[in-house]
Amino acid sequence: MRWLLFVALSLLAGASALFVVLTDGEPLVTRTENLSPSAVAQARRLFLFNDPRRMLAGEQRRVALPATLIDEGINYLASRALHGRGALVLGEDSAETRLTLRVPWPRWLGERFLNLRAIINESQGEPRIAAAAIGATPIPQWLAEFTLLTTVRAVGYGQEWDMARGAVRRLTFEPRQGVVLVDFVWHPALLDKVRGMAIDAAELPRFEHAHRTLVTLLDHKAPKSAMPLRQVLRPMLEATAGQQPRQRRAALLVLALYIAEKNLAHLIPVARQWPQPHRVTLTLRDREDSAQHFVVSAALAAWAGEPAAEAIGVYKELDDARHGSGFSFADLAADRAGTRFGELVLRQPERIDALLRTDIADTDLMPSQEGLPEYLYQPEFRRRYGGPGTPAYRAVEAEIERRLAALPLYR
Repeated sequence: MRWLLFVALSLLAGASALFVVLTDGEPLVTRTENLSPSAVAQARRLFLFNDPRRMLAGEQRRVALPATLIDEGINYLASRALHGRGALVLGEDSAETRLTLRVPWPRWLGERFLNLRAIINESQGEPRIAAAAIGATPIPQWLAEFTLLTTVRAVGYGQEWDMARGAVRRLTFEPRQGVVLVDFVWHPALLDKVRGMAIDAAELPRFEHAHRTLVTLLDHKAPKSAMPLRQVLRPMLEATAGQQPRQRRAALLVLALYIAEKNLAHLIPVARQWPQPHRVTLTLRDREDSAQHFVVSAALAAWAGEPAAEAIGVYKELDDARHGSGFSFADLAADRAGTRFGELVLRQPERIDALLRTDIADTDLMPSQEGLPEYLYQPEFRRRYGGPGTPAYRAVEAEIERRLAALPLYR
């Protein structure tokens, strides 16, 4: 028995020593989960200049990816998928990806963090990890590559990963310009794979159900006639027990694409065979734009998360200040209400259940927009508020949050 106890204690001591060696008392990456409106703008510009629907098979392209966009994207994915934080640090001929995960560990023993680094060098052909480390402990290059590939395949994206990496012909880092240059060859199958990643085949029946429900709800309405959003929202969000979050998420995306006048078939090709809904004007608090902002933000929050929904909402208003109808805090209030609603659909379905058991009113979904500044073109917006983050801007944001908090649904 003594030798068994000795072996057990030795193993425990070894595991404890390994834990201490591989973890740190301080995080390597400390930042918030938030996405910035500038990252949304960068992503939009990239898509406009590199629309995959207009690329030809075998076409060779070079795209300049802003390092800040990659950095925020890594952090966002690390936050949403791993509840950690991530970052990208660009060097002269290499880039280092950093990841910090909080170790589940009794707080009274002191916090411990798993800090990971992976370095990718400039290269011809497929990018590969050149060096990696956990804390101060180096990891063999082959082990880092094997672990990455095994993880990607374990979550079901091995084929997509191989195809995307195989399309890369050259990787160049330009820290002075703050960009990563990627030379690649376009394969149309990549677009299908991305669609498949966004919408799993198991989700298709839910989307078809939501779409056909919308068609039925609008079938008796005259084209271009007005209809309160709440009259569509309730029946589309009703779902059987155990199906609420997934069915409601599908319903929000179908409704968001409809209200934004986008074709569902671009995301789900089989939807071309489904009946098409009549075009009516959905309103919230008697405003079409409020319904649009609410539903689109709700769908974004349910699918991409609250930080993405907020960033896209702010970006849209800043863009309107430059080119559109002007910055609108009233629209931002609709965005924030929709974001909160989408988060509830995903994380607290019982609160949506309770709402659906009542006679839903517009005032249940969104607070009053009275007194919130609108139609602020860029010169006026900058003069009065400067930009996001200034005291004047934050004061109006705080007022919007106060109004939201006054609604029972969002308390």
